[in-house]
Amino acid sequence: MVIIRAVKTSDLDQLEQLASLAGVGLTTLPKDRALLAKRIAKSEASFAKIPEHPGGESYLLVMEDLEKHTIVGACGIVSKVGGFQPFYAYKIDKSLFESKAINVRKEVPILSLFEEHDGPCEVGSLFLREDYRHGGNGRMLQLVRFLFIAEHVNAFEATVVSEIRGVSDESGHAPFWDAIGKHFFDIDFRQADYLSVVNKKFIADLFPDHPIYIPLLPRSAQDVIGVPNEQSKRAVKNLQDEGFVFSNMVDIFDAGPVLTCSRDEIRTVKESRRAIIAQLSEQPPQSNPYLIGTTTESFRACQGPLQVLSEGKVRISYATAWALNAKEGDSIRYVEMRLPQLQPALDPTEPSAGA
Repeated sequence: MVIIRAVKTSDLDQLEQLASLAGVGLTTLPKDRALLAKRIAKSEASFAKIPEHPGGESYLLVMEDLEKHTIVGACGIVSKVGGFQPFYAYKIDKSLFESKAINVRKEVPILSLFEEHDGPCEVGSLFLREDYRHGGNGRMLQLVRFLFIAEHVNAFEATVVSEIRGVSDESGHAPFWDAIGKHFFDIDFRQADYLSVVNKKFIADLFPDHPIYIPLLPRSAQDVIGVPNEQSKRAVKNLQDEGFVFSNMVDIFDAGPVLTCSRDEIRTVKESRRAIIAQLSEQPPQSNPYLIGTTTESFRACQGPLQVLSEGKVRISYATAWALNAKEGDSIRYVEMRLPQLQPALDPTEPSAGA
């Protein structure tokens, strides 16, 4: 069985191994041991004292195979981006050109640099090992962040965004970066991607703040604006099912789409409920899969069957309770998973990275 829990300092070695599999473009899960150690430390501090108002806390969750004691996936939440590390994106706008002399009126699409110093909440760091992309694991890894937000709703900004990985290849070549970024930075996409994790100040220093006319870009760059990486397409669909929509903004490095949703309108946040474990049974209840999470300081979540007995009371199996380290009388938060039809082995519809 796999569960999702808060990351721990002892996970560093395995998290580093996991990050090495993530490929180019997943900036929030860097292949850098020192940066990963800092992320873990910040996450532990955030989980230790969840605030009443968002202040830039960072929560990193890992998926663990309990039988093998192996970390196989990760996902994260930043309660509020901004301040000294603002949120950057390109906003897609239109500029009007008109000449009455020759009777021409034309709207030209442009990219304008967007800089946000006060929010929003951001979900990211999504990556799942290829051999675990089945049985709804990828969907669970995405939705668990919203289950956690639902339990601590006031600790997160009212708007939630997700930056989706854009188009790049395994060698680190990104058409959008080649058309714009490299002319101002004189470095390749892979290096810029890494530097954006270390310190975002170089973005304000070097990125052009004047509009970029999309029709003047090479066709290879135009064609990838707002297009997700192939591995992220299922993740995009899952986010859309949760209520996310395209924000009309794209990532400044690879032009991947930025999706957004009001925190309180996310399906998992709206539909999840708190309940007491009133009964435990050897035989699992006959039900669709549910995402079930604890409400204690030691957050854990898994998927499993669940029966609602009455308002605020549920029955789960002993196996699910064991995975959650929960017992009869404990409170949990749950929501229906709503899984798509899955294949028995590797499922190409499972989200794997980037959202």
